[in-house]
Amino acid sequence: MQGNEDSMIQAQLQPLLEQLRVLADDHRDEPEALLLFLRELEALHRDVQEGAFRNSLPEDRQQLFGFLQTLERSGGWPYIPRLQLKTFIALLDQGPADMAA
Repeated sequence: MQGNEDSMIQAQLQPLLEQLRVLADDHRDEPEALLLFLRELEALHRDVQEGAFRNSLPEDRQQLFGFLQTLERSGGWPYIPRLQLKTFIALLDQGPADMAA
């Protein structure tokens, strides 16, 4: 049953994800717009994680353990890592030849 639900969600997500990819591509030369885009995606991630996802977690210990095992088998926790400002500054400090390597 779970596989069926996953494919239904995937079918609903695909057109939305494609629209987001097109939007990002349309603004590929606009770092401010892309930064806003990334911030909004991160905010959505947080809202889903702290709201619907957290509320959907099993309350029974055995069911929760089973869910955590499934989570681990399927690739772990979904997370959108932020580029550390120090890393970004370090990249800017590199010469053009270093960045191409």
